[in-house]
Parts: sequence; structure tokens; C-alpha cells
Amino acid sequence: MNRILSKSQNIENSTNKRHRKEKRFKSLCLGAVIVAILFLIILLSSLAYKGLSGFTKTTIQIPIYFNEEIIDPENTRDIAVINKASFRKIFKQSLLQKFPEAKDNRKMYRNISKIFSRGSTYLLKKMVLDDISLIGKTINVDLISSSTIDQLRKNNINIKVPESDRPVSDATLKIYDQLNTEGVIKKRLNFSFFKYGDSRNPEEAGILGALLGSMFTLIITLLLSFPIGVLTAIYLEEFAPKNKFTYFIEININNLAAVPSIVFGLLGLAIFLNFFGLPRSVPLTGGLVLTLMTLPTVIISSRASLKAVPPTIREAALGLGASKLQAVFNHVVPSAAPGMFTGTIIGMARALGETAPLLLMGMVAFIVEVPTSIFDPATVLPAQIYLWADSPERGFVEKTSAAIIVLVLFLIIMNSLAIWLRRKFEVRW
Repeated sequence: MNRILSKSQNIENSTNKRHRKEKRFKSLCLGAVIVAILFLIILLSSLAYKGLSGFTKTTIQIPIYFNEEIIDPENTRDIAVINKASFRKIFKQSLLQKFPEAKDNRKMYRNISKIFSRGSTYLLKKMVLDDISLIGKTINVDLISSSTIDQLRKNNINIKVPESDRPVSDATLKIYDQLNTEGVIKKRLNFSFFKYGDSRNPEEAGILGALLGSMFTLIITLLLSFPIGVLTAIYLEEFAPKNKFTYFIEININNLAAVPSIVFGLLGLAIFLNFFGLPRSVPLTGGLVLTLMTLPTVIISSRASLKAVPPTIREAALGLGASKLQAVFNHVVPSAAPGMFTGTIIGMARALGETAPLLLMGMVAFIVEVPTSIFDPATVLPAQIYLWADSPERGFVEKTSAAIIVLVLFLIIMNSLAIWLRRKFEVRW
């Protein structure tokens, strides 16, 4: 009887011990999830705190007189004549009309001009080129402020410290306070952030060039990696003989999936640029390099999807008289398609966030013009972020965070699309 009680007690102790281990394991898992969520919240909060202000800009409204004697003295209304006009004089003349006390005070005029962006003259020229009826008129124009004034408006500059320790002088602050009292300084949504390319001036820099460069690069990557990767997976899984050669190929494909991305950049530099002589800094070469990097992911995910299809599907098709090719492409591949699409989208999302291989392709250069084709010089969004993060101006800090927010949103959309496709078209056997 004692032996039975002792054995029962041992079993109960062992069960309690297992339950305690299970509770500790669940607590550790829950703690890991909470820590991961906390880090994610910290990351997103930091990006939002630094980057949301990048989607706004500061404008200053002043009356601009489009002097016909400067723009088109002979009243030709010829675009070539307007292009050669000195809009800097138009800008200076309007500022002196707004601040007549600066006519004989060159230092004061410099302080006034520092309030506005360096690209103000280009904005005035663009306005006239878009609407030549403005010539000879005086209208109120919202000019973009300089990056310093923009940061001052966003409370990123401490004006209580000594003048030598801040980027804005007391004279400029006085002019800023005067304009602010008049109510002509306003904060607006920065739509130009999505309409223009890169710039040396933070207040004028945009991500359109980088977005289009990423789009063209990903199109090249998708057009090459998806058909090549899927067809390779179908051949290796369905048609290739199982021998040492195919086993060697499978091992190398799995190894390539773990190779650092910079190695693919070195490979692309040696093959596409040095051997084939393709141009640098264009989406074509960038897409070719990202194709090499994405192919292992597409092949591995496509093979896993093909393996998940029950062999009875193949056997039933063959039993009804279908050929091997018909069985694979009419029955097996459609069943495995959701997994193939998911793997491809995940591979494309990885390619969207890559920077290292594209650095060696020259896609980190400072490019102002917005690309219009795969042969135009371009950069990509991660490389644009890298360039801005290396800039010392405070205005580029918020631009960097804003661009990261855009990149993260694209990655979330692509991964959400992959999950939606898998759940919508997944077949449960």
C-alpha cells in the first residue's frame, strides 16, 4: 500500500513539475512577445516623432510684382525670352518693396533673404512659365521658407540659448517675429515631398525620384525573378532526375539564400558593369542585381508550395490520361500558385529594402532629375535615406524619418498583400 501511495505521489510531483515548466515556458514566450511589441512601439514612435513633421512645410506669403521690363521687355511672350529673364531681380525687387528699410542696408537684406528658400526664384519662373498672364501683375505668393526658419517654426531650435549657439541670428529672429505678427507665416502639408526629386536644400528635397527609381528597379526584378524562379522550381521538383547533380544544385540554391546581399553587389559589379559594360546608376542594372538576390527566395518558396500539393492530385491526373506536363501545369501549379505568389512578394519586399548591392551599382549618387525609364540615372528609396542620413542639416533628419515611414508603409502593404493572397487562395487538404 505504501509503495502504491509513494508511486502515486511521485506521479503527482512529476505532473506538477511539468505544469510548472509549462507555465514558465508560456511566461517566457509571453515576455518575449511583450518585449518585441515594446521595441516596435518605440521604433514607430521615434519615427513618428521625428518624421511626421517632414510631411509639413513652412511658407511665407509676400506680394510679388512680375515686372514686365525684367521678364519680357519687348512683350514677345516667348518662352525662350522668359527662361533667360532674371527672376532673382524680381525676387529682390519684391523683397525691397516689402522691406523698404533694407534698400541701403545690405546686411539687413541678406538676413531677410535667408528667411526664404534658395529655390524661390525657380518657383517664380515656373509660375510664369505655367501662366504667362502673370507678367505685369502683383499677386501674393506663398514662398517656401528656408530650412532654418522651417525648423524654427517647428520648435526644433532653442532661441533661448546665446546667438552664437544657434543657427538663426537675432536680426533674423526680429524679421521672423515681424512676419509672424502679420500672419503671413503658415504651416502647410508638404505635397512637394512627393512631387520632386532630391535637392541640396532640405526644404526642397523630395522622394519622387527615389520612388520611381525603386518602382522601375522592382519591375525589372519581378519580370525576371518570378518566371525564372518559378520555372526552375517546377523543373527541380517535378521533372529533374534525382541524382548528385541536382542535389548539388539544390544545396547551392539553399546556400545562396543565406549569402549577404553585398556579395550579390560585388557579383553584379563584376558581371554587369565590368564585363557587359552596362551603365551605372540605372534601374536596369539595379534590377538585374536584385534579381540574382531574389531568385533563391522565389525558388525555395515555390518548391515548398509544390511539395505541399498532395501526390494524389498528380496520380489522379495521370490516371485519367493526362501527360506529365498537363498534370503539372493544369493541376499541380494552380494549387501551388498561392504559395508561389507569397514567396515572390516576400522576395520583392526584401529587394525593396536593400541598399548594399545597389551601392556598388552606383545608385547612391546625388540625382536631381526624376527618372522616366529604366535607362535614366536614378536612386532608390533606401539609398535616398542613406544619403539624407549622412547630411548634417537638421532639416534632413526629419526628411530621413519621413522617407523611412514611407518605406515601412510600402513594406507593410507588400507583406499584407502576401498574407491576403495566401489566405484567399490557400487550399487546405
